[in-house]
Amino acid sequence: MTSLIVLRRLTTQRLIGPQFATPADAVSFFGAVQGQDLLPAMWALGLRVRDATEALIEQATFDRQLVRTWPLRNTVHFVAPADIRWMLELSAPRALKENARQRELGLDEATFAQARRIIDHALRDGQPQPRQVLRQALDDAGVSTEGQRGIHILGRLAQEGLICMGPRAGKQPTFVLIDAWIPPAKPLTRDEALAELARRYFISHGPATIQDYIWWCGLAAAEARAGLEMVKSQLAHETIGKQVYWFDPATNVGDIAPSPVAHLLPFLDEYVVAYKDRGAIAPPAYNKLVDSGNIIFHQPILIEGRMVGIWTRKLNKDSVVISTQYFRPLAADEEDALRAAGQRYGTFLGLTAEFAPPQFVDSSRSLP
Repeated sequence: MTSLIVLRRLTTQRLIGPQFATPADAVSFFGAVQGQDLLPAMWALGLRVRDATEALIEQATFDRQLVRTWPLRNTVHFVAPADIRWMLELSAPRALKENARQRELGLDEATFAQARRIIDHALRDGQPQPRQVLRQALDDAGVSTEGQRGIHILGRLAQEGLICMGPRAGKQPTFVLIDAWIPPAKPLTRDEALAELARRYFISHGPATIQDYIWWCGLAAAEARAGLEMVKSQLAHETIGKQVYWFDPATNVGDIAPSPVAHLLPFLDEYVVAYKDRGAIAPPAYNKLVDSGNIIFHQPILIEGRMVGIWTRKLNKDSVVISTQYFRPLAADEEDALRAAGQRYGTFLGLTAEFAPPQFVDSSRSLP
């Protein structure tokens, strides 16, 4: 049954089978796509959008089809403009209440009130401003952005619905006022929002358990369960072991060819990060094979939806060099599939893809 979970997830996440026509379609389908690291997040969308390039994804941010902000788990995600306000209204109260790090940095309500006035004034002309310009405005007005204070201030104002990220200025992120950048959208009641977020998650990430959803959405467990309860009639489910997995009943995996397929997933891709239990992708012992002790902090190599190693990249003027570290030897057809995945990544970047000689995990580390 684990193989069926993997095949269904590959299909529902559009890593195999039909892909989305536009980046906006992909983000709207998922509800939120983790994106605190912009370049890997754009590749996450590129894997799921037909004929995607990095330039295409970035243009969607300029065209206001995609927005990056902090809608879930105090973490930056891509969201659709129509969803940003109701999603923030749903998740922000809990996130703001539980943000102990802000208190550790000496950020109190008076400081945030002052910062709010400063940032609102700095962005009042409607033009995106780079992060360093806003930090300077805060510092000049006596609100210190030393250390991590600056990004926590901006994150807090984003969660409150004052600002969101705009398009890049060179390599620097910019910020804009939400009300100046994004047109009004239909508001949702809290129950409507709970149901809609749960529906989006299970349709786009299933098969998944309620524990997976609680982890992903960051809501209180009772509210997450209430959301699932409201949309159960729209979902199919199967019990595997003691766990109930919910998924889109329209998911069709019967026509997927069984030939090897490989993916070079980016850092914190939804295929990995969106589940509390990642055992279907990689056994827990795999965490011991990477230096960080946690596969979530690495870029996975997938063969048939299962993790077989990790990869990094090096950008040159005309090429991208892909370095791989395998957890096990690959068969010839798997190597071919991996090279095809690398070529797709090169096309996405507009570069020629090259592979460095493969490496293997330290022989002193053993698999189960």
